[in-house]
Amino acid sequence: MKPKLTADAQILYVDFDGPLHPAAVYRTAKRGIHLRGYPEHSLFQSAGVLVELLAPHPDVKIILSTSWVRAVGFSESKKRLPPELQQRVIGATWHSEMRQDEWDQLSRFSQIIGHVSRHRLTRWLAIDDDTHGWPDISYDRLVACNEHRGLSDPATQEDLRRKLEGL
Repeated sequence: MKPKLTADAQILYVDFDGPLHPAAVYRTAKRGIHLRGYPEHSLFQSAGVLVELLAPHPDVKIILSTSWVRAVGFSESKKRLPPELQQRVIGATWHSEMRQDEWDQLSRFSQIIGHVSRHRLTRWLAIDDDTHGWPDISYDRLVACNEHRGLSDPATQEDLRRKLEGL
């Protein structure tokens, strides 16, 4: 049973490409979803780091804010995560009733803030490499990642750790 999302829930919006592995992700019929140009890296290579950073915060739930949900579906996207993260995932910013053409025009911030507003959330953070459109007033809720290093970067880990403690 899907947990009810309440206004005081502790939520972390998680993007995949950038935070959990380099952003150079492609999908082809022959190779499926894969990284291009990063032979020493793998998909979801930093997911374990996120597991460790969330361990002291058992009440934090995850909303997927990744284009993977639109591309391969919610269930398939969730299955790509380690079990410790899967059990925290309670939804996504994208759902199939949305208009794809309109969705594609929105910034990541707009996608997230739309979800925040619909659910009247007050305790939320986002981890993403896409900082376009984030207003200064909401920047303290963003853990901005380098698209190549993501959560493998110690400074990004520290930023997330600090912001989770304040959540």
